[in-house]
Amino acid sequence: MGAYILRRLLLVIPTLFGVMVINFALVQFVPGGPIQQIQARFEGEGDSIQNLSGTEGAGVQEQDSGYVGARGLPPEFLAKLEVQFGFSRIVCDKGFTGEPSLKAPECRKEAIPALERFFIMMGKYLRFDFGESYFQSKSVVDLVIEKMPVSITLGLWSTLIAYLVSIPLGIRKAVRDGSHFDTWTSGIIIAAYAIPGFLFAILLMVVFAGGSYYQWFPLRGLTSDNWASLSPWGKIVDYLWHITLPVTAQLISSFAVLTLLTKNSFLDEIKKQYVMTARAKGLSEGRVLYGHVFRNAMLIVIAGFPGLFISVFFSGSLIIEMIFSLDGLGLLGYRSIVERDYPVIFGTLFAFGLIGLIVGIISDLTYVLVDPRIDFERRD
Repeated sequence: MGAYILRRLLLVIPTLFGVMVINFALVQFVPGGPIQQIQARFEGEGDSIQNLSGTEGAGVQEQDSGYVGARGLPPEFLAKLEVQFGFSRIVCDKGFTGEPSLKAPECRKEAIPALERFFIMMGKYLRFDFGESYFQSKSVVDLVIEKMPVSITLGLWSTLIAYLVSIPLGIRKAVRDGSHFDTWTSGIIIAAYAIPGFLFAILLMVVFAGGSYYQWFPLRGLTSDNWASLSPWGKIVDYLWHITLPVTAQLISSFAVLTLLTKNSFLDEIKKQYVMTARAKGLSEGRVLYGHVFRNAMLIVIAGFPGLFISVFFSGSLIIEMIFSLDGLGLLGYRSIVERDYPVIFGTLFAFGLIGLIVGIISDLTYVLVDPRIDFERRD
């Protein structure tokens, strides 16, 4: 097993490198860039999120004859931005002893080739230096930490609830396969799976968040404005009160796959010879199901849990976040792509890609832990 783990760890490096190469190359062919985004902001165009919401970006004013943005940014300022963002560098003539500056006649701007920029970026990422956002004046790490509570809330609660409901439900459906209970529960979970999450979220808002009927739940945010002044129990209640609707909207389509996977796994195991032998020995149905069948049937579900559990910390649901005004990783990722905020795009891609590859190895180890009969060393 040690040799298998070592091979998997060595494969992490070329896999992650390939992911970064492909995405970096794709970005080079996408029109526009962070410099063009800044020009658009100063010229009053804003970004797509601001246009959709009807708001103006910070510092953006209506265009008129007296507004400097309408006349475009000075070339000197754009040149400084290119150097600051790492697209260019300042090169000075030999013998120049002062501090490199575009104002010095001996110095000039030189574009950095894309290949060189890629290796500079990867060198920083290997030191876990992910840089600073072009537009938010914060480091990428600080931005991710700031947005992560929303993604943890949505992902963690929806995952735990889905497992707590789907596994017992799947077992009961397997035991009562073909019954009326099995039929109508299958109809309900398949119908829930077919409902788009964003549509169900809007329905919840209209019905329960003051849209047209009831105002039982708050419309936005994870906590109330007076959350800091609440008692510890009051903070817990306020938090749960705020997350009920977004978690429900995120959860609606999660039951179907997990429930049916559990049911089918149990059905496959129940029909095997060792189950008939256990029943013939006089063991109770509960002992047969949970003492013998459960471990084998739950292999796929339980072994995949580490990857699913870890991934909820680094994922975001853009639609749910926008509907319920939650500023999480989903919205951060969308903004970074729209604004061409390359440090956020590539920094999160590198970090989450590395974590995902390591979690894949942990999932394989979980398979062996759940069922010692599995041996990756001998599978060839």
